[in-house]
Amino acid sequence: MKDHRFTIHRVLAILGKELLQMRRDRMTLGLLIGIPLMQLFLFGYAINMVPRHLPTVVSISDPGLFSDSIVAALANSSYFEVVKATGSPAEARRMLADGRASFAVEIPVNFSRDLVRGAKPDLLVEADATDPAAGSYALGAISTIATSALRDDLVGPLASRAAQPGAFNVVVHSLYNPEINTQYNIVPGLLGVILTMTMVLATSIALTRERERGTYENLLAMPTRPVEIMVGKIIPNIFTGAFQCALVLVLARYVFHVPMIGSLGLLALTSTIYITALLAVGYTISTIASNQMQAMQMTFFFFLPSIMLSGFLFPFRGMPEWAQWLGETLPITHFLRIIRGILLKGNGVPEVWGDVWPMILFLFAAGTLAVLRFRRTLD
Repeated sequence: MKDHRFTIHRVLAILGKELLQMRRDRMTLGLLIGIPLMQLFLFGYAINMVPRHLPTVVSISDPGLFSDSIVAALANSSYFEVVKATGSPAEARRMLADGRASFAVEIPVNFSRDLVRGAKPDLLVEADATDPAAGSYALGAISTIATSALRDDLVGPLASRAAQPGAFNVVVHSLYNPEINTQYNIVPGLLGVILTMTMVLATSIALTRERERGTYENLLAMPTRPVEIMVGKIIPNIFTGAFQCALVLVLARYVFHVPMIGSLGLLALTSTIYITALLAVGYTISTIASNQMQAMQMTFFFFLPSIMLSGFLFPFRGMPEWAQWLGETLPITHFLRIIRGILLKGNGVPEVWGDVWPMILFLFAAGTLAVLRFRRTLD
């Protein structure tokens, strides 16, 4: 007869078995410890909601004492980092379009003359508003920074100018998203997030599923090379990713009214590169994981930093430099810039190429690692 009484020694026996199993499954144990630590350090050190040192280009059409003071004040501010001073407003706008600058400050012709005469000239500030949250604090501070910059210059006969509420007008133009509609930023970014989650997961279980079903031996017996198996596993999911892209873009256009200024053909090409890179990551995970549960845990280990360090949830420029370096290694960081640039700015190949080649490099690196990690035995 079975003993139905509750006994502590049986509980201890099961407890010992589970602890022994956890100790043997080092991969799962490492993930259970590693994921909370990753969240703690990323939220504690990498996430900053107030971006500083934002790249700024200054277009100076009226060089002189006043323009030098304004540039120096911007450079000394913690919000702005003057990456270039140019005499061409067109060059400044090109830097905004390709993402090399977040702000373009234009000091127009006759700025000094009108300032001395008390005519209140305009200081034009153009901001890349594809990410409205990234520059909101900086835009709020720029008027005070620019005004205080001329206090030491407006002296003597010009002291009355400094005493006025504003010796000049700061005119802010929010480019690419003039209404500061956050949907224009979030909805295209969601495409990158959805693809990251589904594409990596789709191929992360590609080989582990074969092992659990007992068909992995048949796969090894086939006269195929590891790279051929990888390509055969990846290609069907490319079409799945393409369907997801089309669905999200249709909803973005007709439900959320996201503008689509650029070439959809270029977007389709870059999306295919991105999808393939993600599938290569998932396939690499499947060559490492021992079972489907482990594969899904490792997928989350890739998904978490992709969301937090890409600039989707938090301003990319607000992160410390080391976190930005980590973010630059992730394909989603570059894809977010590409899709927002094509849809909202109308960017072409020259503007997006700087983010396309890192995705291609990532694709080849992940694919090479997957082929090298492919197990030719059942062990």
